[in-house]
Amino acid sequence: MPLTMKRTFSLLLLAATLPLASLTQAAEWPTDTVRLVVPYAPGGTTDVLSRKVADLLQQQIGTVVVENRPGAGSTMATGQLARGGRGADHTILMASPGHTIGPVIYKKLPYEPVKDFKFIRNIIEIPNVMVVPADSPYNSVEEFIEAAKTKEMTFSSAGIGSSIHMSGELFKTMTGTQMTHVPFRGSGEALPALLSGDVDVSFENMPTVLSHIQSGKLKALAVTSKEASPYLPNVEPLSKIGAAQGLGDFVTTAWFGLIADDQMPDQAVQTLQTALDKVMEDQGFKDFAAQIGGEPATEEGDDFRDYVAEDVQRWQRVAGQAELN
Repeated sequence: MPLTMKRTFSLLLLAATLPLASLTQAAEWPTDTVRLVVPYAPGGTTDVLSRKVADLLQQQIGTVVVENRPGAGSTMATGQLARGGRGADHTILMASPGHTIGPVIYKKLPYEPVKDFKFIRNIIEIPNVMVVPADSPYNSVEEFIEAAKTKEMTFSSAGIGSSIHMSGELFKTMTGTQMTHVPFRGSGEALPALLSGDVDVSFENMPTVLSHIQSGKLKALAVTSKEASPYLPNVEPLSKIGAAQGLGDFVTTAWFGLIADDQMPDQAVQTLQTALDKVMEDQGFKDFAAQIGGEPATEEGDDFRDYVAEDVQRWQRVAGQAELN
């Protein structure tokens, strides 16, 4: 083939591939609806936070739909995510301590909490609050412990393996009290039982109970963070007011962050991280975080993965102390 014809052919071939290249670049993620999975029932902290994030996130990347898939302390939905399959590249999940507690107390789960996922971004950290019904006879941690050493109490949670459950188990173990766990399918279902006095106490996430504390429907005896929360400044940490009862090391907080199947494309993860940075900077999100008593988190990518790995180890220690594993 003459040189001139070769050059002509090459130019024609290049011209033919340019539209294809343009289409490839245009088909940036997402190319479909993004599904944000909440592994708990509607009404709890994870659900409320997820809906706020979805609302702001879709202003950055397009339609985001929230799906509630409760069951087995978040492990059912997490297992579905880990299996991948159709739509996995457009599915994200709002993980919380249930992600790191579940593998500690449930044997033979079909996934590993760290290696089987992409860690997009940690979003917010929230303390739990030790709360009792408004008409409870107990007005302090000391009074509650004294009574719980002589009679059996009940404590509610958002489900087996939630940080609320584990906080109650840790309290029970460290104080030598008698407490029976009453699990529900999420905080939205657990809250009415607490408000009505059907259970004696809970170690609930602050967003679920903050408004009820402020309205007087619940009494806050302590927070589970290391320091007092600016949103409940008159409520001291368990580690300080319960030191005499053996609670000097009691610190448990809840975190909430987005994860995805390990096969999600890196481009999708980066797109989400960039969009979430803008969400976190949004004044509406900052106001929302303040309303629910949360502090914005900073970890993303590998830093978030390391954070989760450390949380697994922490709950393994707690489960050992509570004899749950």
